[in-house]
Parts: sequence; C-alpha cells; structure tokens
Amino acid sequence: MNTLGSVLLWVTDHGYQILLVGLVAVFCVREPRSRRKIVRVLLVLGALVVGCIFLAAAYGKMKPPVGFAWSWPSSVRISLAWFAMQVESYRLLPPAASSAVAHFLPFFELFLGLWLISSIGLRFSSLVASFTLCGFMIAIALAYHRGLKIDCGCGIGPPEEVGPAALLRDGLKFLLPALLVAIGAFWIHRPPDAAPLPESAPATPEAV
Repeated sequence: MNTLGSVLLWVTDHGYQILLVGLVAVFCVREPRSRRKIVRVLLVLGALVVGCIFLAAAYGKMKPPVGFAWSWPSSVRISLAWFAMQVESYRLLPPAASSAVAHFLPFFELFLGLWLISSIGLRFSSLVASFTLCGFMIAIALAYHRGLKIDCGCGIGPPEEVGPAALLRDGLKFLLPALLVAIGAFWIHRPPDAAPLPESAPATPEAV
C-alpha cells in the first residue's frame, strides 16, 4: 500500500508538468487532424493525472495513522474520525455535519478518481472534479481569511497549513489539470471544421 501511495503522490506532484508540455505542443501544431490526435492522447494522460489526484486524496484520508496497520474497518474508522476533526476545525459546519462529510468525502474521491481514469463521460467527470477542487480552495481561502492556523486536510503529501501556499499548490497542481481536461474534453467533441473546397473545383451548375 505504501508503494501505491508513493506512485499516486508522484503522479500528483508531476502530472501537471506533463500536461503543460503537451499544451505547448498542441499550440505548436497547425494541422487540425494532428492537433486533435495530440489532444486525444493528452486527454487520456490528463484523466489519469486528475484521477490520481483524487485517489491520492482518498488514500491519504483513509490510510492508517503511524503505528497502525491497514484493517477494515478498524483502521479506516480511526482515520476518518481524525479527518472529521480536521473538517470540524474549518468551522464551516456543525459537528454532526462535519462527521458526515468526513465519512462521505474520501469514498466520493475514490469513486471520482476511478471514474476519471476510466475516461467514461470525461466531460462530466472533469467538470465534477473542477467544481470539487474549487470548493476545496474556497474552504481553504475562508479558513485563511478567518485567521485559522489549521492543516488543510487534503490528504495529499505532507501536512500543509491553510494559506497562499496551499492555494497556489492546489491551483497549479490540482485545479489546472482538471480545467485543462474539462476544456479539452468539450473541445474534442466539437465536429471538426469542414474542409474548404479546392479553388480548382468546378462550380455546381445551377438548377434550371
């Protein structure tokens, strides 16, 4: 399981760089068909990257605390109870609602990550991912605005306090790939522009 977590974290940390390089390649290609082929490849990679972001977040929230071994459901219950305390520290929800969100969110992230990786309905899964990440960033911004000194609780990587650094990381590494995938998924579903008729083509005779 530790190996899985390391792989997810690596993709989460470096996936956005791969997508940015691919985006530059898209703008460098002029031929429409070649551009669409590159976008299709990037969408597969982008879905994998964004999916890994949510899988890493779910893994980080459900993995057992230090000194505990994986067990179902004992260690997961302990981890979710700890995550519920982090959700409550944002002071956005009452304790009961914070506990409900804490027990629902990791499984939702797990589902969304697998949905993204499958590339089924990518337009919709990428939109859900983008809105979800926007919601996380709004919560972080509100906590920072209130002067709270708390861990962001995202579950990805080492603990990080809410603030500009957490917002910059989430925006660049998490939200940007999700938005790129959403834009690309909608763009690729547009019908390609009809090729213009050659200048030498004979004109169609008018109907009598």
